[in-house]
Amino acid sequence: MNKQEQVLLTNDYVSKHATEIGEVLQRAVNHALLMHKRLGNSVASWQDGRVVIIPAEEIVIPPDGPETER
Repeated sequence: MNKQEQVLLTNDYVSKHATEIGEVLQRAVNHALLMHKRLGNSVASWQDGRVVIIPAEEIVIPPDGPETER
């Protein structure tokens, strides 16, 4: 989408663009995980009904493009 384009936010906009929105959100999460991993920062996650801390060296980043570590 061009920065100059105006988007009309209708009631069904999110449902019509759910796939694209999901992909953008996943790339944003992957980028945040990559930055935490590179900086050596842990992240918190929810597993088996409780919060767990994942050390930087154990962070797994799902592949989504050339910028992620695998």
